[in-house]
Parts: sequence; structure tokens; C-alpha cells
Amino acid sequence: MAKVLIGCETSGIVREAFLALGHDAWSCDLLPSDTPTNRHIQGDVREVMLEDWDLMAVMHPPCTRLCNSGVRWLSKAPPGRTLDDMWRELDEGAALFSSCWNVPHIPCVAIENPVMHRHAKARIENYQPPAQTVQPWQFGSDPDGPDNEKKRTCLWLRGLPQLNHTGQLDGSTARDSVHKASPGADRWKIRSKFFPGIAAAMADQWGAAAQARHAAAAA
Repeated sequence: MAKVLIGCETSGIVREAFLALGHDAWSCDLLPSDTPTNRHIQGDVREVMLEDWDLMAVMHPPCTRLCNSGVRWLSKAPPGRTLDDMWRELDEGAALFSSCWNVPHIPCVAIENPVMHRHAKARIENYQPPAQTVQPWQFGSDPDGPDNEKKRTCLWLRGLPQLNHTGQLDGSTARDSVHKASPGADRWKIRSKFFPGIAAAMADQWGAAAQARHAAAAA
């Protein structure tokens, strides 16, 4: 089975999907895991990724300064912050994305992020447009289930196929609760939540691709 690093994840949703299919999967974040597990590494993904991995999926890197929805703060900082703060955080976010995207020794890499603005794109080394965009509802079949949500998600892929949709929903009943999350200390976490349907598709489709590459390299 493939050795898989799920970077920038505390929920364990993607990690557990890979584990369920027998992969050697680990999550990593500066913060501790949301639930007790011996499969979470608390640390900087840029250090952990230096080990040997068949697949690295960086699922929720800090994107507040990279995404289109936050570009307005680069010209007028929010209360209590300065423009220097905003641009510094943009540089930090772009540097993290660049390090993960350009890691040389991991054959299969995926990075998830919302739509980016032009200032972020200009700061990312070897920037390329995302390979695809997906919606959670495309991977769900229960209108009342957790996947029936609207959240445009961009996927940057290297050495991995685009995800095939696995759901039966058409988007007409999809909720918008992520976008409408109430202001508060945990709003960032609510807005970065991930979805079990997409996670299961990643584990199935990308796990198989990474395993095939590993087997070919070992042959």
C-alpha cells in the first residue's frame, strides 16, 4: 500500500479515508489532532515531507490571504491589522504553497485551495492553473448528508489523475452553509471543513495511482 501524508489537516477526514483502504496514512499540522490518534504528526509539513512518501495531499493550507474572497484586505486591512500584516501573511501563504507544490522527491502531489487572486499566483514558484475544480455535492448521494454543500474547491495535481465524480446529486439542493458561516473565532475552521465523499474518492482513486507508481518504481 502507499505511504501517504495528509498535510495541514487536524480533522483526520482525509487521513481516515486512506487508512480505511489500507494505506499507511498520516496527517500533519502545526495544531494537534481534533480527536485522539497515533496517526497525527504535530509539526511543520515542510519538515515532515522530507521523509519518503508516495503521495502527499496538502488539503487545507492557510489560504485566507491567497483566495479571491480575501483580496480586499490587501488594500484596506481589517480592524486591528495593518497592510504590512496582510502582505506578510500573503507572502507566508505563498511560500508554504510553493514549498509543497515543488517538493522534488514525492511523485504524487495534490494541493487543495479556493480560487486564488493574481497577487498569490505571482508569488508561487512554478505556478500552474489548477488541474480541476470540484464541488462537494458531486461526491454525495444523500440530499441530507454532509456532502450536499456548495464549496468550489480547486485541486492542483502532479502525478495524479483528476477525480471522477462519485455522487448522484445534481447540485440543485446543495446547501451554502460553509460560505454563510457566522463570524467568530472558529469561522476559519468551519470554512476549511472537508467532506467525506471527496475524501473517499481521493483515497480510492489517488491511493490506487500512488500504489501503482510505487509498485512500478520497485519493479
